[in-house]
Amino acid sequence: MTASMITILIVVVVAILIAIGYLNNVVEANKLEKARAQADLRERLRRCVEINETFPGQLVSPELKILFLRLEQFLIQRTLKLNRRSALHKERLSELDAQIALGEKIKVDNPKMPILTEEYAKHISYLLEALHSQITRANKEELLSTAETKRWVKEIKHILVLVHIEFFNNLGQQALTDEEPGQARLAFERGVAYLKNQPEPGLYDEQLKYLQKLLARTNSIVLTNVQHQAQQSSELTAGLQEEAKAEEEADGEWKKKRI
Repeated sequence: MTASMITILIVVVVAILIAIGYLNNVVEANKLEKARAQADLRERLRRCVEINETFPGQLVSPELKILFLRLEQFLIQRTLKLNRRSALHKERLSELDAQIALGEKIKVDNPKMPILTEEYAKHISYLLEALHSQITRANKEELLSTAETKRWVKEIKHILVLVHIEFFNNLGQQALTDEEPGQARLAFERGVAYLKNQPEPGLYDEQLKYLQKLLARTNSIVLTNVQHQAQQSSELTAGLQEEAKAEEEADGEWKKKRI
């Protein structure tokens, strides 16, 4: 074997080793990218399921319910492309296909959950933010058209307003039940101010008039209580003054008798 052949052989071996190393790196990079994609899909799917299962029923229309299921369906389909052997995902996908096919006849089985605390109102706001994120990504991935995305973003803002209306109303009504008209007035005032500050307050004229009516009635209760307390205070003061005067007179009579 000549020196030139040995040199060529060495070059070939080195080239093969470099190629093997490069291919290993490509394979590892692909595995890593696949793992990242699967982790991202799992997290997005978890959020979709959370939104679908925990969103309060009084805010869920059949159309919104279908949107929840379409987002979950899309993510499961993408997951199955990465892992076709998942029987659980295949079964769930069949269920989603059947429910989505019902259209407007779909059953909205989310339980109605009254919004009674600020913490729960914030939780629903968090769900709406997560839904907004899911819709935006679905648009980038061409599941939703730009027109659909804009419509749903607008609907999310509308639902957020409804959440606040229900919260302020429930908070005020509960305070009235607890005979705390001052707290009720504060809740209704917050609701009225919130609606007046909306970009399109005319959309909520009916709700605004309702809260203003409650506010006026609560103001009347508070005013009546203040007047009643003032009257009681006046009567108490008068009674104390009469009692003090009687004591002075009795004391004067006692002193006269001693003299």
